Amino acid sequence: MAYGEVVVMQGLDFTIGRGEVFVIMGGSGCGKSTLLRHMIGLIPPAGGEIEYHGVGFWGASEERRESIKRAFGVTFQQGALWSSLTLAENVMLPLGEYTDLAPDEMAEVASLKLALVGLAGFEGYYPSEISGGMQKRAALARAIALDPEILFFDEPSAGLDPISSRRLDELILALRDSLGATVVMVTHELASILSIADNSVFLDVETRTMIAHGDPKRLRETSLEPRVKAFLKRGDV
Repeated sequence: MAYGEVVVMQGLDFTIGRGEVFVIMGGSGCGKSTLLRHMIGLIPPAGGEIEYHGVGFWGASEERRESIKRAFGVTFQQGALWSSLTLAENVMLPLGEYTDLAPDEMAEVASLKLALVGLAGFEGYYPSEISGGMQKRAALARAIALDPEILFFDEPSAGLDPISSRRLDELILALRDSLGATVVMVTHELASILSIADNSVFLDVETRTMIAHGDPKRLRETSLEPRVKAFLKRGDV
């Protein structure tokens, strides 16, 4: 991964299993969100390839890439809800873009998705009328509108209090199980990493490469890398 001549990360090589909760972790400025942008098709890597089910994403045709992206659900750090649209209208956006559903059918699906994230009855509310935690859940409802195979999250718990953060983690796990989806998440929240992640990669800002890969609970106890241990044992006495 690079911006012009500046190399952000190199030598990344890892596999994410179907149905896993996979966490991209590391210190500030290591390239976690940049890696996520590469994976969801926003920016191409400077070298190498990203494969989905054995298909090279960036080497595929534009039509094939669009087909692969149809299986993605994405939430961004600030939710990225359209402030001028109601919650239901936000959830209906991808339905209007990618399906042939009639307006009343889209409204029905939007209500269902909002109910799944605990926002039944809030269809007519605008983002400014609900709390930050509810905005995160509304963004999640929009991300699952098309029943994606892979859910991508960029700092889903950012700005939330510990209780709201835990509830969001529980919701992510419930949706993963109900949708049969794979979850890829950028986060620095240690509680989330240790409670819901099955697998992970640790990006190191000093060496500009990955220095750990695996279950973070296991890495916490067995990793020989001091920076990985320090990251995963924060707060321990």
